[in-house]
Amino acid sequence: MTSTVPLPRRPVDPGTPAAGLSAGPEARARHWYENELGWPTVPGRPLRLRTGVRFDVLDVPAEAGAKALRHLAPGSPVALRGDRMQLLVAAGGAEELPGLLAWLEWGTVALDLRVLGTGDTMEAPPPPAGIPAVRPESVPAGSPREPSPQGAAVWLRPPGPGSEAGASLPAMPASPPVGREGSAPDLVRLVDTVAAQCHRVRLRRACAGHPAGRRDQPLAFS
Repeated sequence: MTSTVPLPRRPVDPGTPAAGLSAGPEARARHWYENELGWPTVPGRPLRLRTGVRFDVLDVPAEAGAKALRHLAPGSPVALRGDRMQLLVAAGGAEELPGLLAWLEWGTVALDLRVLGTGDTMEAPPPPAGIPAVRPESVPAGSPREPSPQGAAVWLRPPGPGSEAGASLPAMPASPPVGREGSAPDLVRLVDTVAAQCHRVRLRRACAGHPAGRRDQPLAFS
């Protein structure tokens, strides 16, 4: 009597949608970023996104970033990581930032404003289906929300489908006047607001840390 030996199973291509859906959470997340949004990821763990390709990132204190949400389109992606807020902007924004800050007269002011562009990466928050919905109003200016244990990144405003996510990113205006109402998301207004709020946060923290010795010294900005 002969036994029938089953043919060896064909390995599943890790790039196919079926593989992404049947794999673990990190593989599904990688598949979502790369195939649904077209955002390149970095090999290895934990999952990270390449910046400078489809978007750049302004990384600011959550308190300062909350004040800038009104300058973003409804679908403009925003992430929270610990006490930091990450505002996604159009690719190339990182290179524009130094000149833009100088033009806005913020170039000589020390600001807690970081930028991620070409050659950098950001932690990839879980896809929207894996986290509860969060409204921007739930992040008060004076008391930033801790998004998750150990400061893991989460989406405050998750990205929409690929083309929609790209169209909503703040960018330099194509033509003057700068920052006119009703225009596309404007990087100039966003950076000006974020810089002002970063400066206010810094002054407030400095005053709180030196309540007695600093009272007789004028503030540079209020």
